[in-house]
Amino acid sequence: MSNTPHQLAADFPDLAGKITERKASDAHFATLVGEYDALNDEVHLAETDVQPMEDMALAELRKKRMHLKDEIYRLVTAPA
Repeated sequence: MSNTPHQLAADFPDLAGKITERKASDAHFATLVGEYDALNDEVHLAETDVQPMEDMALAELRKKRMHLKDEIYRLVTAPA
């Protein structure tokens, strides 16, 4: 595992298996997880000043990340 914070497997360790299974069986879910991972990497690079950005832009990325994480959680915990 990398040192990037807010990775789904680290934030939801009890759901890691379900996330992996759902990614393999649901293309929309896999797309959401891919978008989340890319956005999370972008936020991490900005927060560590590897790729600095304006505070407002970073705040917007964090909001998008939060909304994606909420949607992923909602989908993975929804009754089958």
